[in-house]
Amino acid sequence: MSTPYAELSAALKEQLQPLVLRELDLFRRTALNDLATADLRAEAKQAIETILASGAVRLPESIDLPTFVQEMTAEIMGYGPIEPYLHDDSISEVMVNGPSQIYVERNGLLAPVHARFISADSLMRVIERIVAPLGRRIDEGVPMVDGRLPDGSRVNAIIPPLSLIGPILTIRRFAGQRYSMARLVDVGALTAAMAEFLKICVQYRKNIIVSGGTGTGKTTFLNALSEFIASTERIVTIEDAAELRLAQPHVLSLEARPPNVEGRGEVTIRDLVRNALRMRPDRIIVGECRGGEALDMLQAMNTGHDGSLTTGHANSPRDLLSRVEVMVLMAGMELPVRAIREQIASAIDIIVQLSRFSDGRRRVTAIVAVEGLEGDVILTQPLFNFRQKGIGVQGTVDGRFQACGQPPAFYEVLDEAGIRLDRSIFTDAPDNG
Repeated sequence: MSTPYAELSAALKEQLQPLVLRELDLFRRTALNDLATADLRAEAKQAIETILASGAVRLPESIDLPTFVQEMTAEIMGYGPIEPYLHDDSISEVMVNGPSQIYVERNGLLAPVHARFISADSLMRVIERIVAPLGRRIDEGVPMVDGRLPDGSRVNAIIPPLSLIGPILTIRRFAGQRYSMARLVDVGALTAAMAEFLKICVQYRKNIIVSGGTGTGKTTFLNALSEFIASTERIVTIEDAAELRLAQPHVLSLEARPPNVEGRGEVTIRDLVRNALRMRPDRIIVGECRGGEALDMLQAMNTGHDGSLTTGHANSPRDLLSRVEVMVLMAGMELPVRAIREQIASAIDIIVQLSRFSDGRRRVTAIVAVEGLEGDVILTQPLFNFRQKGIGVQGTVDGRFQACGQPPAFYEVLDEAGIRLDRSIFTDAPDNG
């Protein structure tokens, strides 16, 4: 995807890079975690300008000097050619497929960009710069690594020999601006009636799982749901990489820890869920259940920690229930299937299903209530869904949200307790597609 200008610029950078590295003596530096500091950036910028002024590398008139110096500084000290995309709020993901191919996700759609790294070595230096401050390493012995940038963006890197195209770097950007539920309604992710129902669920301490595939916005939606939690509650959040940003004052954020280079010191999500139960939480929010921690989460939901929230990977609410069943079995407990399903049916109240459509938009495609167990089958009741009608101009997906007619069973319980709720939202869903 290179242009002649990009190819010329890359060739000049490749010629200049060893001269700058020698000038800075970076090969003998050991404090890699200091490489991104403002002082070192200024030092690198000065070294680049000095070498260019000496004539050791001559720039043709077609190359803009300030832009070239800025790009070269990023290559040496920052994140190289992907640095501008990490500051672009319209971009949600940056994918580097080897040094010569970079894609970005903008507004839900993938597109290639002209930027490229000057070499696989240059890309490797950027990856090392990301993982070194985290106390991680990446090499042939440990060719895969997960980490995050200082702003919270999630990073995954995989290198040869596992990758056959050179180092691969995937960065899921941390949204600079928090999406509120009102904003999600404005962008058409769900209707005001659906948002009002979810507000009731959170306020009356229903256990909610947000389900969806990769990149459907589960964490964003979990953040938005959390705004309905009262400011007086003590909340414990548990995540692989800290992304949740809650507005309440009493929030305890816990983050899992991978094993060190000796394979020791790992702290799993499951360990943290167990520990959270001893911290007197009013609510437990788990960024994502993907293993044996699902059993501990279900037990927490069933033993007085109502109003817990989490997410899970699944393509439909029914698939999610099956996946939770499998995750409970991953805990290593020899439990009969019926006992597991009883736990699931008793613990989970509401499933919110998210999907990403071909036009890049993310929508709530279903909200269902879990209504108990009949025989060996977990009963669910659809409350809201999104029905696609077709493809409009410019590839936009046309459709409408609709209510399914009946409120969940817990409305009767609240009614008996003297709490009167608006039931019209289950029949009068606005046509908001």
